[in-house]
Amino acid sequence: MAQGPDSAWERLTGLAVAALNEREPERLWPMLADALTGLCEGETLVYKLDDWNEGEGTLGMTATAAAEWGRLGRRELGVLRSGYPFAPHYAGGPGRAPVTAGRLAGGAWRASETARVLGRVLDLDQVLALPLPGTVAPITGCLVYRSGADFTEDQLRTAERAQPLLAAVEGHRHLLEQWRRSAAPAGEAEERAADAALTPRELTVLLLLTDALTADAIGRRLGISARTVHKHVENLYRKLGTRDRLSTVLRAQRLGLVAAPDRTKTRGRRPRPPGRVAAHDEQ
Repeated sequence: MAQGPDSAWERLTGLAVAALNEREPERLWPMLADALTGLCEGETLVYKLDDWNEGEGTLGMTATAAAEWGRLGRRELGVLRSGYPFAPHYAGGPGRAPVTAGRLAGGAWRASETARVLGRVLDLDQVLALPLPGTVAPITGCLVYRSGADFTEDQLRTAERAQPLLAAVEGHRHLLEQWRRSAAPAGEAEERAADAALTPRELTVLLLLTDALTADAIGRRLGISARTVHKHVENLYRKLGTRDRLSTVLRAQRLGLVAAPDRTKTRGRRPRPPGRVAAHDEQ
């Protein structure tokens, strides 16, 4: 059943809230994949988070897609992984607007080997590309598949409205993974974060505080305003019992929430106090 733009926006907003409260980074894209398939009225979805060519690159997909793609042979999989007609299109310029294979390639789409493989093996004939905005090399994002009519203009607009959310969630995923690598041993760090009642969003802000970023810089990394960053920082002060950024970072290091600086890497250089910020950035 077709859904209006207002309904799609409400679902996107709910999806954003759920994603930013998810503590397990590996669950974020499966969550997005299931939701985006429905939002764009597709049947299945495949996403890529690194280089995608005929021979390599990590693919993720909905459970439905996993079952279907399991029937593909190596050569057929290579044909689909090549990303025709989207790979050359997006590599040729900075534009990242969602587009369908039919609109992009015209009559050449149905005559392509990619379309023949999709139709013969998966019984699908329409593809919508939804790249992450701002990605250059590699160009990452997802492909939504379905059979029947091409995706409509409303569905393309829904895909375009989803792009900032996808970029924010992907940035959030990277920071959560970075936090996991830099904090105490896996499991232990999560327990300590739970004990301090820190939300996933607060953890990402805390991680960026250790890099001495200003509120404006943190906001740009997370896709939020500097005012919202300050609210997260105030929550960190309250939950960790601190009063400024330096003591917050030091307290977090003592608790094993973030890694302490590696002294061997700073030997011979003038050390920078953890949590130090630019003079113009308010605490």
